[in-house]
Amino acid sequence: MLNNAEKRDIPFSPPDISELEINEVCDALRSGWITTGPRTKELEKRLAEYCHTEKCVCLNSATAAEELILRTLGIGEGDEVIVPAYTYTASVSAAIHVGAKIVFIDSQPDSVEMDYDKMEAAINEKTKAIIAVDLGGIVCDYDRIYQAVENKKSLFNPSGSTELGQKIQKKLGRIAVLADSAHALGAKWHGKMAGEIADFTSFSFHAVKNFTTAEGGAATWRTLEGIDNEEIYKQFQLYSLHGQSKDALAKTVKGSWEYDIVGPWYKCNMTDIMAAIGLRQLDRYPGILSRRKEIIGKYDAMCDSLDVKRLCHYGEDFNSSGHLYIVRVPNASDDARREIIIKMAERGIACNVHYKPLPMMTAYKNLGWDIKDFPNAYKLYENAITLPLHTKLSDEDVDYIIANFSEIVKEYI
Repeated sequence: MLNNAEKRDIPFSPPDISELEINEVCDALRSGWITTGPRTKELEKRLAEYCHTEKCVCLNSATAAEELILRTLGIGEGDEVIVPAYTYTASVSAAIHVGAKIVFIDSQPDSVEMDYDKMEAAINEKTKAIIAVDLGGIVCDYDRIYQAVENKKSLFNPSGSTELGQKIQKKLGRIAVLADSAHALGAKWHGKMAGEIADFTSFSFHAVKNFTTAEGGAATWRTLEGIDNEEIYKQFQLYSLHGQSKDALAKTVKGSWEYDIVGPWYKCNMTDIMAAIGLRQLDRYPGILSRRKEIIGKYDAMCDSLDVKRLCHYGEDFNSSGHLYIVRVPNASDDARREIIIKMAERGIACNVHYKPLPMMTAYKNLGWDIKDFPNAYKLYENAITLPLHTKLSDEDVDYIIANFSEIVKEYI
C-alpha cells in the first residue's frame, strides 16, 4: 500500500471550468442579459451545427428536454414508452410526467444496452416511443432499434394529444425513436453525430457532464419531410416559457410589449449565464474529448492486463464521448464491490456506481417493479465500479488511480 506521504485527493467528477468561461459569465452579467437572450440563441445555433441538425433548443435540463420532446410528439395517457431498466431515473421520469405507461426492458447479457429482442417483443398497439440510453457516452445500436420499429410498423396507430404531435406521428408512420444522450454530446456512430441519429435527442449539461452549463440541457431532432422545423422549435419555446408567445428578447424591440399566453405550460428555459459557460465550453470541447480518450486508453490497458471487464468506447465506426469509465470485477459480489470502493476512498480516490437499476429504487418498487424480473441488469450492477474520468486529472493522478486500483482489485480476482 502507498504511504500517506504519497496519498492524493482525487474527486470523482469536478467541472472543468477555465478563465474563459468565468470571463464570459462576467461579460454576460455586465451586459444586462442574464435570462434567455443572445448567448442562449448563439449556443443553440452552434450546438445545432455541431450535431449536424437544423435546430437545437437549449433548456434547463435534459429531463425537461425529454419531457418536452414527449409533449411535442403528443405522447401521454394511454400511450406506452419503452425504456431500459438499467439507467438513471431521468430517462423514465419524463415519460411518467406526461402520463404514459413505462415498459422496462432488461439489459443484454454483459452489455449496458437493453435487450433489443425483448424490446421488439414488447412493442404493441399502444407503444408510441422507445427511449434508448447512450450510457457512458457510447451510442446504442440504432440500426437494430429502427429495424424493430419497422418490423412492428403494422401495429402503429398514430394518435397524439396535440395537433403537432398528430402531424409528426402520422408523418413518421411508426414508433418514435428517442435518444437519451445525456452522456453523449460529441459521440459519433456510423459517421453521424449524437443528436442526428434518433428522431429526437436530449442532452444533459449538468455539472458532472463532459460539457457543462452548471445545469442545463438541450433537444435536437432530425428533419422530417413535410414538418416545419421552425414550428417544432416554436413549440419547444412555448412549452419552456409558460406558453408565452414572445420571449424576453423579442419583447425588447421598442413598442413590442404585448404578448399572448397560448397554453398554461412550463418554465424550463436556459439563461444567458448558463449559455455563457456553454459557449466557451464548446470552444474547448475538442480538447476535452481528446484528453478523455487519452485517459481511457490508459485505463483500457490496465483492465486488459487484469482481465477486468470494461466498456468499449472506441471502434472502427464509432467514437464515444468518453463520459464514464465503468468496470466490472469478475466474480466479485456486491459486498466485495463495496469493499473495493471503500479501499479506494481510503486512498483518496472517489469512485461511483452507474447504475443501480431502477426496479431496485423505492419509487419504482412502489409502482410494482421487481428487480428479479431483470436479472441481466442486476448482474451488471452487482460488480460495477465507475472510476474517476475527467479533464482535471493529471497524468500523475491517472497513474495513481491505476496503481491503487490494480493493487486492490487483485485481492478479489
